[in-house]
Amino acid sequence: MLSLLTDHPLFCALALILIDLGLWRLISANGSQWKLVARLVIFSLFSVLLFNEGLNPLEPAPWADNVPLHLAATGLQIGWWLFGARTLTVLIGAVMMQRVGHTGRLLQDLLGAVIFLIAIIAALAYVLDLPVKGVLATSGALAIIVGLALQSTLSDVFSGIVLNTTKPYQLDDWISIDGTEGRVTDIDWRATRLQTSQGSMAVIPNSLAAKAKIINFSRPTDMFGVSISLQLSPHARPQKIIDALERAMQGCRYLLAKPAPCVALKVSSAAGVEYEISGFVASMEHKRMVRNLLFDLAFRHLQASGVSLLSSVESNAPAGLSRPLALLDSSSIFSTLRQDEKETFSQNMKLQNFRAGELILPAGEVSDHLFIIESGVVSVELSRDGVRFESGRMGPGEVIGEGGILSDTALPADFTAKTFCSLYRIEKDYLKPCLDARHDISEAMTALLDYRLNKARTLTMETPKAVEKKGFLQWLRRRSES
Repeated sequence: MLSLLTDHPLFCALALILIDLGLWRLISANGSQWKLVARLVIFSLFSVLLFNEGLNPLEPAPWADNVPLHLAATGLQIGWWLFGARTLTVLIGAVMMQRVGHTGRLLQDLLGAVIFLIAIIAALAYVLDLPVKGVLATSGALAIIVGLALQSTLSDVFSGIVLNTTKPYQLDDWISIDGTEGRVTDIDWRATRLQTSQGSMAVIPNSLAAKAKIINFSRPTDMFGVSISLQLSPHARPQKIIDALERAMQGCRYLLAKPAPCVALKVSSAAGVEYEISGFVASMEHKRMVRNLLFDLAFRHLQASGVSLLSSVESNAPAGLSRPLALLDSSSIFSTLRQDEKETFSQNMKLQNFRAGELILPAGEVSDHLFIIESGVVSVELSRDGVRFESGRMGPGEVIGEGGILSDTALPADFTAKTFCSLYRIEKDYLKPCLDARHDISEAMTALLDYRLNKARTLTMETPKAVEKKGFLQWLRRRSES
């Protein structure tokens, strides 16, 4: 093996380059550290072989009389400069990746280009013994011509440097650039790529992004703004609408308490009044769901207050409809009743009010009556591992106490008034015969009870305790702590 190295050092040097290229492709991306180590070792061996053979990369190749050998030595010396530039680029890239991550990839590419340019000029000057000043002058004139031809591309490159330096956005941030909204998937030397909510890919040149208005929805990382706007009649009293929308806002438990959500009257005209509910959520994935929920809650609470959304189409609801009848019409359980049945039902519904914080139905109690929420927000609380937590909130049209009516079953949840609430109460003695006669309503209520029991069982399931690891190292750690 030693004789092979001493007799054919140039072939060994070429073999090292081929081995480096092979290992670079064979080692997977997960083994980036092994790639770097292998390249450093091979470059060191390559340098030792060249210098031992008298091939100094800072001087022209020897053996001028032997043309084939001279050309081979010249190629290996030039290869040493390029190999060294590549090794240095990979090393700097690994260091920058640990410090700035993938956001600094553009800077790594540009820095690598500069290193390779220096290596090429050095190879021309030292190995080929060319006049560097003439080369630089020629390359400078060529650079001006190329720069004029690639003006827009260079603008993208330098804008990319500015964006990577100032960092108005990073990978995986949700941003909006001039109205184009999406998640940042890549930032390269020419453009920024966004994956939109429709699943398509938007490619925005860096020069355009550097000049455009950028909205970053991912900063700060723990809150994301969400808002909805509603057009309502100008004849309805604003305070009545604001109170209803505040109850709708409190009915959404996904809104953060700080900064506190709010309701505002934005625009008023003879054609209508625009109101806005705005707040913050903890995750970007919640925004669409919370917007949909806020629209539904706003509709229900406004309807409970006798206010409808502004529409050019007249409502088909009969004028002067009593609140109990309107509540039965909007209920998903009792809407199938005939009109005469609803009128009979409404005569057996008694209004009961609860102050904020007052307990409506405690956990474990079998109810002998059914509540239908007329207005307000009801908080549902469960207990897991001895710790109480809020599992949901209820609004107008929803029912409480169906377990006691159907099968003398109690829910493991406390139902508490979060705001001032008005609920209609229907006694079990009246309701039970009606359910026996109307199987569709009984089945709907049974499905609701099963869903609530399963959800409560899932949410209150005890968290499995982590099994303590036993072994010699854990014994030593406990001994050292004691």
